[in-house]
Amino acid sequence: MSLSVAACAAVFGGATAAFLPRVAHRLAIPRGTPARSACAHCAEPFPHWVRAGAACVCAGPPLWTVTIGALAAGLLGATIGPSPVLLVLLPATVLGLLLAVIDLRCLRLPDPLVAALAAATVVPLSAGALIAGEPGRLARAVVVAALGGSAYLILALLPGHGLGLGDVKLATVLGFVLGFAGPPAVLAGLVAPHLINGPVALVLLLRRRANRRTALPLGPALLAGALIGLAASA
Repeated sequence: MSLSVAACAAVFGGATAAFLPRVAHRLAIPRGTPARSACAHCAEPFPHWVRAGAACVCAGPPLWTVTIGALAAGLLGATIGPSPVLLVLLPATVLGLLLAVIDLRCLRLPDPLVAALAAATVVPLSAGALIAGEPGRLARAVVVAALGGSAYLILALLPGHGLGLGDVKLATVLGFVLGFAGPPAVLAGLVAPHLINGPVALVLLLRRRANRRTALPLGPALLAGALIGLAASA
């Protein structure tokens, strides 16, 4: 474990996560709705898209966002160490955190953000594999992405399952990243999301805050599972 790399990664994750609350607040909207130009709670206008700190003056400091960003990035830094792959995964962690926050708020994974996550991971990892002479690694990543995306697409098409196409697209992108990392990452990354969402759904059912037809966000669990898989495979 490289403590210096972990510390630098944690600082990066926390610092960049401090800029996410306003972006998340603006984009946590129903599909087809323009991004918010003002706070949904106090109607304070947003003159800038991005700012560090709380989304609005009426909100508290983004302690949870910064903490999770620092922990996630620090975990990758501690397990992966000084590697070109880490330089790819750190910005992807920030995008993943933004997607998770939006999905928790409005059960939606915006296509432009999922596409940005794909561009930030698939393109540089593919180029790195080709430059390093590892076409087999790239092929494995493509196969895992295709199989994982197909499996989630089938689930999404089943009546009453509650999966959206955003979950399918995100699972495909994360499948590529996990496939690139190796079989241990794939195994952990596929199992962990359901071990996370299962107990959450059970607790909500027992507390009568949800029923069997209640849609629950899967994006945060998929992203957390991918993080666990990457850390476990390093």
